[in-house]
Amino acid sequence: MTSYIIRRLISMIPVLIGITLITFILINVVPGDPVVNMMGKRVDAQTIANIRHQLGLDRPLYIQYFDFLFKAIKGDLGRSFYNHQDVMKTILQRFPATVKLSLSSMIVAIIIGLTVGIVSSVKQYTFFDHSSMIVALMGISAPVFWVAIILQLVFGLKLKWFPISGYSGLEYMVLPAIALGTRFAATIARMTRSSMLEVIRQDFIRTARAKGLSERVVIYKHALKNAMIPVITIIGLQIGGLLTGSILTETVFGIPGLGRLSIEAINNRDFPVIQGTVLFTALVFVFTNLIVDISYSFLDPRIRYDGGEG
Repeated sequence: MTSYIIRRLISMIPVLIGITLITFILINVVPGDPVVNMMGKRVDAQTIANIRHQLGLDRPLYIQYFDFLFKAIKGDLGRSFYNHQDVMKTILQRFPATVKLSLSSMIVAIIIGLTVGIVSSVKQYTFFDHSSMIVALMGISAPVFWVAIILQLVFGLKLKWFPISGYSGLEYMVLPAIALGTRFAATIARMTRSSMLEVIRQDFIRTARAKGLSERVVIYKHALKNAMIPVITIIGLQIGGLLTGSILTETVFGIPGLGRLSIEAINNRDFPVIQGTVLFTALVFVFTNLIVDISYSFLDPRIRYDGGEG
């Protein structure tokens, strides 16, 4: 296991370098000057040149990139062009809001998704099975921002049960969690149903039933555990995606997380913040995937990461 983790950590290095390089190229290829965007078009050319020199934007691009890369290795992501705050400090200040939204959404997704998926597999081809899969398909297809706006209109403005935007208490997380969680719940439900149906047809399940075990024990103790590996994979990928910033949800509900920070940085062409948030979110994503891979061995003792296997 230790050797596997070390190999995975080493393999992350070229991935992260590639992500930072692509991000750097894209933000420099897209038209627009951050200094002009910041100061306005009425500023004279000499002032713009002086500010570009102060920010280091007049240096060759390859020097700018390697300077960012070497500083990032030391944990220094630079300072914002606009408020001159430390980028890493800003990211760490915004990250808890995204974590709170992500965990709330994932709790909603797991509770709804696992419940619907298990019941649908046990009651295959029944009215509940067909209707739940149709709803799941609708949930996957519906845009998050549309669901969010509908929830705001119904439960925020009409019924006034929950606040429609802001971030100052648990009640503010209810609507965002439902808006984001139901979409992922649909994916989890479909994957759980598919995986459970495959496991239920296995010989060991028939043997467990033949021994006289109750259906509840057969489903939850034997079938569900063996069906969880693909489900855990989906959940892990979704957690990684959620933690890296749910841009639309945070924007619609006014949550000051990483997603909203990214949008603000892109609108302002704040290069250090854009590069910093992309690198940080990439780190979160790859480490989440590593944790998911390690969890497989606990769900299925047959899976080992010793020697050259992985």
